[in-house]
Amino acid sequence: QVQLVESGGGSVQAGGSLRLSCAASGYTGSVYCMGWFRQAPGKEREGVATIDSIGRTIYEDSVKGRFTVSQDNAKYTVNLQMNSLKPEDTAMYYCAARLGDWCRGLQYSSLFGVWGQGTQVTVSA
Repeated sequence: QVQLVESGGGSVQAGGSLRLSCAASGYTGSVYCMGWFRQAPGKEREGVATIDSIGRTIYEDSVKGRFTVSQDNAKYTVNLQMNSLKPEDTAMYYCAARLGDWCRGLQYSSLFGVWGQGTQVTVSA
């Protein structure tokens, strides 16, 4: 099955940018949807963005216009370009995969069966 590893997190000042990457291994072609989620201490995970195998994307309202999710041509890696970062974006960011089905939205993280280990993003004022 698919395994996911995130990278690219770090600490930046407000207004800065980071680019997160999610590398997939054991790719079987069954991954039709990839998503980025984030979780701050004491809060539940929330969806940030998804992208399906056709390239269709969904964004959480607060990141629309600032974040861009994309994938390479081989579909081995998905990326999250984060611009104009705000302190409210501080969280652990997770990459996740939904197998055998298309993206349906950001609301139901439980439908994503494969998760990476997470990468920390910290934005200071």
